[in-house]
Amino acid sequence: MNNKLNNSSKILTGLVVAIGLFTTTAFSQSGSVSNDYPELAGLYNAFDVTQAQLLDAIAEINSDPSTMQARMDLRMELDMVANMSMQEMMAAGMGHGEMGDMAMTGPYGELEVDARMAINDIVRGSHSAADAASAFENSAALTTHAARVLAYGREFENKVWDIFADTSTSIYEKRQNVTAAIEVYQTGDAQHAVTVTPKSAALYLDTEYSNGLKAGFPRLGALLWTNQWLQLASLEAIIIGQVDPQFAGNVGLTVERYWNKVGSDTGMTMFPVPNEMPSVPAISPQLYSQSPDAAVIIDNLNMLEAAIADIIAYPVVEDRESAINNAVAQFTAQEDYVTDTMDYLLSALRGGIFNQGGPAIGELDRSERNRSRSAMNMQHTMIMSAPQ
Repeated sequence: MNNKLNNSSKILTGLVVAIGLFTTTAFSQSGSVSNDYPELAGLYNAFDVTQAQLLDAIAEINSDPSTMQARMDLRMELDMVANMSMQEMMAAGMGHGEMGDMAMTGPYGELEVDARMAINDIVRGSHSAADAASAFENSAALTTHAARVLAYGREFENKVWDIFADTSTSIYEKRQNVTAAIEVYQTGDAQHAVTVTPKSAALYLDTEYSNGLKAGFPRLGALLWTNQWLQLASLEAIIIGQVDPQFAGNVGLTVERYWNKVGSDTGMTMFPVPNEMPSVPAISPQLYSQSPDAAVIIDNLNMLEAAIADIIAYPVVEDRESAINNAVAQFTAQEDYVTDTMDYLLSALRGGIFNQGGPAIGELDRSERNRSRSAMNMQHTMIMSAPQ
């Protein structure tokens, strides 16, 4: 009994020390996103509030009695497409490359347009760190468990962003600090942490709810992924500017590109927006180079967010709460649904950098891919195009 108590005490002491080390290396650093990039910090806060309210808006439209027929029609169409072979889809004219061929208006017409305009005001508004921290908890569309996992993941991401924003530390020190942050993330609230092992992309690309967001809410989905693009692209600009001084000072460029992608209140834009989920290897390869483990955690979180959004957006689901909690369980399970590093990288890059929003720095005016995911039997990207 005494040995068990001693061991428990040692574990607790070690955890406290780890948290203390992280506090001194991350929270007390001289630089941070809020200090050095206040516009970005404001946008990051807005993105959390936006994501929570966007999911709530989707849930409201999906529960509106006036959309019942549209939901039934969309469900029938999605079921039909899910059962079609690649040859049948091509014959039906549904395989025009990466962008697909259905209109960006979506099945809910003005309801989605109105929601997009309201969400646009939120993106452009001012939101405190406290607003962002409580956003997921206050979302009616999320389950309690899902809200905590997403909020806890955002805490981790904020720590990583602050570590790299601190210009007073070397790249080597940043790597150490990120490693400490990963340790605290994994041990501080383990039941609400996604794994540091890559999860299979099939958990969001190949489920019964896949493409729910893109098919049902193309305008809102495009904004969600555009926000995610800026989070990764701005971090890429921060890191590469420190690794290679000739690329310093490009954060403003990524922000400018972001607003171009956001476009008008209704989502109309002449600039390419993501029609694939932005991933770390494609949009922030510098983060992957500096900390592959952090990159995997962030991509696991992003895949989980995509899976949850698909479930909330999917028409006519009998038990959404159970479906959401099941998705969360898949991403927090330590040993299940995992893949190896090479498959993770291939999946992340298969969609193409252009289709994930384009590079943070540099130009890419067309897709570098000669085949889309859909041409490789990953059907969900064929259903709905993003705004152009």
